[in-house]
Amino acid sequence: MSQTTPPSLPRLTDARLTLEGRVATLTLARHDVRNALTGTALVEDIVAVAQWVNACDAVSVLVITGEGSAFSAGGNVKDMANRGGDFAGDVAEVSARYRRGIQRIPLALAEVEVPIIAAVNGPAIGHRAGFDLANMADIRIASKKAKFGETFLNLGIIPGDGGAWFMQRLIGYQRAFELTLTGRVIDAEEAKAYGIVLDVCEPEALMATAGELAARIAAQPPKATRLTKRLMKMAQRTELKDFLDLCAVFQGMCHNEPEHLEAVNAMLEKIAK
Repeated sequence: MSQTTPPSLPRLTDARLTLEGRVATLTLARHDVRNALTGTALVEDIVAVAQWVNACDAVSVLVITGEGSAFSAGGNVKDMANRGGDFAGDVAEVSARYRRGIQRIPLALAEVEVPIIAAVNGPAIGHRAGFDLANMADIRIASKKAKFGETFLNLGIIPGDGGAWFMQRLIGYQRAFELTLTGRVIDAEEAKAYGIVLDVCEPEALMATAGELAARIAAQPPKATRLTKRLMKMAQRTELKDFLDLCAVFQGMCHNEPEHLEAVNAMLEKIAK
């Protein structure tokens, strides 16, 4: 398979990015504030990485995790109480700050062309979007230390980052409604039972478990992998006939890619052994 020189890694402020074996790993590195997405540069860092991944043919999977005890938990409640920081101003000011700030994350991650795995190392809590960030991934692997909560309503605010959109598509309206309207925090095993996470593992095994899954996906033909993710997403919002037309075009593209012939020849060699 032809090798592509990847573009330089983006310069990040509050996160770290590595690339190994077609797997990019983004680590939120503001453990001093439990990797809160507001009041830090994490919004800018996540958006920059999303854009970089789409421009980098050397990436087939993006893993997102947190440094320290939390995946991403909580916001600055003192600022909320004082109507300061990200929460200052009238309705128009707060609205603009959301649109120009944290709402850039769901829009950016929704456009990522490769599979995203959230390796949830600790609490992923709502009122500043930690739970919702995990739900923006395609797959979630959780440490036994992970906790999940859509806790916005506990503070008299709504999921302003799209959480009400993501969770009901993930686990259905009724369960998403219950979790959102009660603000109940659940552990990793309950999250697995609801279908929020794919697997739960010991904390020390989290990155290895996520890495094994990422490597398995990354071993697939990269262009077909990106097209397949596009199809999976478009299937959620496209009528069957239109979807099948799109599949036909994408399949024609795949049949004309060198990676298809390489994969077929590799399978024939395996069968011949």
